[in-house]
Amino acid sequence: MVLEERARSSLLRLRNKLEQDIKPPCLMDHMITDGAMTGDEEEKIMTQPNRKDQAAALLNLLLRKDNCSYISFYNALVKEGYNDLACLLRADLPHVSSEVHNGSSGHSTSYVQAMLSEGGVPQRPVVFVSRQELINQVRLKLYQLQNDSGWVTIYGMAGSGKSVLASEAVRHPQLIKECFPGGIHWLSVGQLDKPDLLVKIQSLCFRLDQSLDEKSLPPNSLDLAKERLRFLMLRKYPRSLLILDDIWDSSVLKVFDVQCRVLLTTRNRSIADSVGGVKHEVEVESGLDEKKALEILALYTEKKPQTLPEEARDIVRECKGSPLVVSLVGALLKEKPNRWLYYLRQLQQKKFKRIRKSSSYDYEALDEAMAASIEVLPEDHQNLYKDFTVLEKDVKIPAKVLSILWDLEPEEVEDILQEFVNRSLLFVDIHSKPHLYYLHDLQLDFLVEQNRDQIESLHAKVVHQYQNHYRDGPPTSGDEECHYWIRFLTYHMAKANLSLELYSLMFSLDWVSVKARIMGPALLINDYVEHGSILDKENSEVRSQFQEFLSLSAHHLEQRPFPDVIQLALSLPHTSEVYRQARQQAQNRAKNGKLYFDLVNKSSVENLSRLVIHPRQGSIYSACFSHDGTKVASCGASKMLKVFKSTSGERLAEILAHDEEVLCCAFSSDDGLLATCSSDRKVKVWSAEQGKLLKAFPEEHEEQINHCEFTNTTRLLLLATCSNDEMNNVKLWNINKPGSQNTLFGHFKPVKHCCFSPDDSYLSTSSNDGTVKLFQVPSANEWKTIKVKDMISDCDNEEVFVKCSTWTSDCKRIICATIHGVLVFDVETTDLLLEIKTNRLGTVQYCHACPTSNLLAIAFSNYTVELWDLEENKKRADCSGHLSWVQRVQFSYDGSQLLSCSDDQTVRLWETKKVHTSSAICLKRDSDVVFNGEEVIVSAADNCNRLQVRDGRTGSVLFQSEETSSRIRCTCLSREPSAVGLGQENGSVRVLEVPSGKLLATLLGHTKTVLHCQFCQSGQTLITSSEDTTIRVWKWQSGECKVLQGHKEQVRCFSLLSDSTNDSRLLSWSFDSTVKVWDIESGTKLQDIEAHQGAILSCHVSPDRCLFATTSADKTAKVWRCDSWQCAYTLKGHQECVRSCRFSWDGQRLATGDDNGEIRLWRVKDGSLLKICSQDGKDGMDSLHGGWVTDLHFSPDDSLLVSTGGYIKWWNVVKGETLQTFYPTGSALKKVHVSADFSTFVTIDNIGILYILQRVV
Repeated sequence: MVLEERARSSLLRLRNKLEQDIKPPCLMDHMITDGAMTGDEEEKIMTQPNRKDQAAALLNLLLRKDNCSYISFYNALVKEGYNDLACLLRADLPHVSSEVHNGSSGHSTSYVQAMLSEGGVPQRPVVFVSRQELINQVRLKLYQLQNDSGWVTIYGMAGSGKSVLASEAVRHPQLIKECFPGGIHWLSVGQLDKPDLLVKIQSLCFRLDQSLDEKSLPPNSLDLAKERLRFLMLRKYPRSLLILDDIWDSSVLKVFDVQCRVLLTTRNRSIADSVGGVKHEVEVESGLDEKKALEILALYTEKKPQTLPEEARDIVRECKGSPLVVSLVGALLKEKPNRWLYYLRQLQQKKFKRIRKSSSYDYEALDEAMAASIEVLPEDHQNLYKDFTVLEKDVKIPAKVLSILWDLEPEEVEDILQEFVNRSLLFVDIHSKPHLYYLHDLQLDFLVEQNRDQIESLHAKVVHQYQNHYRDGPPTSGDEECHYWIRFLTYHMAKANLSLELYSLMFSLDWVSVKARIMGPALLINDYVEHGSILDKENSEVRSQFQEFLSLSAHHLEQRPFPDVIQLALSLPHTSEVYRQARQQAQNRAKNGKLYFDLVNKSSVENLSRLVIHPRQGSIYSACFSHDGTKVASCGASKMLKVFKSTSGERLAEILAHDEEVLCCAFSSDDGLLATCSSDRKVKVWSAEQGKLLKAFPEEHEEQINHCEFTNTTRLLLLATCSNDEMNNVKLWNINKPGSQNTLFGHFKPVKHCCFSPDDSYLSTSSNDGTVKLFQVPSANEWKTIKVKDMISDCDNEEVFVKCSTWTSDCKRIICATIHGVLVFDVETTDLLLEIKTNRLGTVQYCHACPTSNLLAIAFSNYTVELWDLEENKKRADCSGHLSWVQRVQFSYDGSQLLSCSDDQTVRLWETKKVHTSSAICLKRDSDVVFNGEEVIVSAADNCNRLQVRDGRTGSVLFQSEETSSRIRCTCLSREPSAVGLGQENGSVRVLEVPSGKLLATLLGHTKTVLHCQFCQSGQTLITSSEDTTIRVWKWQSGECKVLQGHKEQVRCFSLLSDSTNDSRLLSWSFDSTVKVWDIESGTKLQDIEAHQGAILSCHVSPDRCLFATTSADKTAKVWRCDSWQCAYTLKGHQECVRSCRFSWDGQRLATGDDNGEIRLWRVKDGSLLKICSQDGKDGMDSLHGGWVTDLHFSPDDSLLVSTGGYIKWWNVVKGETLQTFYPTGSALKKVHVSADFSTFVTIDNIGILYILQRVV
């Protein structure tokens, strides 16, 4: 059989593309298995020097071969994932109509029909959909029987379409002519006893004898029947094919082992092991794809597939495309075409007996077909198979789990599972290591229906077997067996109604730690949501405490290395059961030297967000709620669209949506669709349930598309988009039309946002031209223009960009956001009703009005979200927690929740009522602390530009100044006298009495921002440094001042060389790369040292005052001698700016920290490197320490080191290993204040939260 001309032309036409793309070794493996090429041919091809030459040789070989080889090559492309190339070849696959037999195709067709009819081959079903790739596979195997006898086995589960496939494969004139000219003989077998089997063979022999006009007595035993059949097949029909349909028993198959050519269908893959000869097999997938399944339903109901109701797709999904179920339902719908929803419900409710229809199939109802497969198992294996009833759908299980469940050796379990697989009662994923086993949904549904009254006891068996096996604690190996138990143990307990066991497990911090480390936090949170009704019967408050802890710690629990759960829980309120367990475990472990730190001032740390989701997709530009509030979608810089459960953060879908950054995503009003738009100028619509691409609109926008939004109501489904185009920048799309429905003209600069009014009557568009336009949706005509730029009073002739707009629920007001502020307009008159003066350091990024209240959420570039009451024009709350620009905010449609997404790669969910009632005061990071016994006194400026002095342990405010007009930039405390000093941006310095707040002194002299201040000499002297390049030494009570001048750039800090009153020397360092030594008594400069090639970032004096160290932006640190002011060593090795340094108390070591989060420990004696810390991997902030290493302190015995960056870390100095990490709510810690005994640590994060940490002992 030569290669058809059409197929040959296809290979020649596509030759260059094929040679460029294909990898021949992978393809040839499949072709050799099909018998389409030999091992020698493969070896010859593999001698070619490179992949492209190998591909050329393979194509040359194909051009010399036949149709079978072309089909085998096509199937190999499909299997190896070359779907685009396979599609190009598909149109030229050899077809029946192109083959000839004895002349014309008409003669050929009648010849085939006559032969198949004589052989008893069933006619093609009235409703038939071709599965061409599977048919091609069967035909390729049949061609292997052309010259020799053998077996081709088609196997698959009940109702997968094996019989139709077998009959269709032989409906091929060329195949019959070349391989089986003696005829095709079909025998339906099924489940038979010996007498029935004898009758079947007698009937077959009679049919074969009758066709030759021979008269002979029928054989009266199976042995005689087998010999008679052998004689007929070898002598009378030597080149014919015997088709045995529905073989169940190997003993039955042995009767047909007569050295002829056999095609058989079966549910048991291994059934041909009992016979001799060459064997081939084809596996039939359990389900049709959605397109083919819908085609069957369309043929039955005489509709076009695209006009079928939505229930049609639901039916296909429910039965996973089972050909049997689809056909049964289709036949029922043919008679009752209005029962789509009824039959869908029957499937969903597992009422299989209702899905019945007389047909050519042997079983009237679906449950009968599946029961038949199980009944042939040995009784003990039937009982084992029953245990699969407890599985969840789409869950794969390793053999080790079943070994524990059945209390059998793993090898014995594997043998039993293989038997189930061979009988198509179970499926195996051979690509996983170890192999994983699973059921088809229909099989699982059947088991659940059959064993409904035993479900509780079956689940209890699973739990008890687990408890017997894992008496010492849960598995932690992280393999597939461990994953199954950790993921599904709570599910089995709940289904078994083992409430006490469930309470004990889920109210245990040990279990939380194990499951979060192995499975991640989302599934764990989902457990508390799913089993909440059971847990609440025991203690709803404890359930809520565990769930809240996990929700707020989720982004930490996703990090690697995995954080210490006990340390995380020590930040919870003292009344929490989670804290109680953590505290007890911390105390027990502290006895063995483990470090833990209790957050003392818990009342000052408010966790307002309900859930933190970390999608790990770079900056997140957009996030949105589904209309029912159960899902959150997010998109951003990673080009991905991701969907999560809003209750737990569990990931539901992950889609590579675009070729460039995805700028916006939006749910449709019925939550069935998700739209995305991108910098790649494309608009796409996805199935929200399945994550499949439903529509990719043509590229009508010429620039990036900034925003997309669906209409709010189901009566009208439109999608609006806006872009950076200068003209065609706003479009309306109907997803049932190929292109845009309307283009809305009016803006001549980029449009950043578009928004439908709640009733969908209007679309508002916000543009860089400084206006918001309102368009009538039905006509697409411009209705009104709001000139926002004319209403901005303080923009100083800058361009005004309108970033977004949002409607109030009554459609009467529209709120517009610009970087300068937020304005509220009357829709009817376009009058300005309200201007919200945010008075923030950051710019407005976005705003959204609550659909059910007067609240407005505003997102800012300085990491915060504010909630405002529109009626009262009053701020209600600050929502702090993000670590970078907040890009988007949105209320849920019922107004109960608010989400925010940020460049910090997180989405935060907030409960509106909780944040509405709270607004925390935030402190600035420039602070000072005095430790006085157990007392901790903290001074810092707050976000209202007031100076606060607090009792750190209780959180009570000892003193609070009036709001100042100039920003407070630094502060320092004095014990005696009890006073606080502060430096301001306008250069002034003030000293206040504590706690009275009485102004003791105002010190004027600096001309620019005061950067650092410090009391010395028993509080009588105050030293300050400034951006004006000077240092001033004040006798603040008298106002006397000495000015230390000499630096050329700002002086950020300084240090006294000694605490002694006899040593008046002071070191100062600056961005001018110099260190200067001063006598503060005389005001003279003692030494001027050109220390580095870049700005000096830190300096520290050794405890013995003999050395000092400097670090610089030039990536080096240096050690200097105080006696000669000469450099002793230059320490090189850091790859980024060296930000901080600290000598150990014994003076033997120096620690340095850089902007990549790396800490190095050096030997002071010779400048050699001792250890590099922080080498355990980068985190989500792309740093080894969550940010710059800004501060370092050794413990008094020099065994421990504490460092600050994005968080606080404690280190073992000798080993350079992390001992503990504390994660603040915010980030970017500037310094940590440490008590003399190394037991108390104080810091403030970048969102203004104060932390007082006490070591647990």
